[in-house]
Amino acid sequence: MRFTKMTSREFNQDTGRAKRAAMSGPVMITDRGQARHVLLNIEAYWQLSGTRRNIVELLALKTTDDLDLTIPPRTDLPRTPDLD
Repeated sequence: MRFTKMTSREFNQDTGRAKRAAMSGPVMITDRGQARHVLLNIEAYWQLSGTRRNIVELLALKTTDDLDLTIPPRTDLPRTPDLD
């Protein structure tokens, strides 16, 4: 994992570079030499926070390489009605 360091001024002047850098690892943003913020891509945030993705987010994924989807068997299906 690559870690990028940017000053607040660099971040304000080139947010596109910060977003591209965040795709390969965290971006630390400093203010007067002190680390103040960290920019992460959404996958890294979900992994760190333990947040589960909803179906809309899963359907919007461009790839399924990192998708862990386990569908449990249905045991609560209704019985077929007896119409005789």
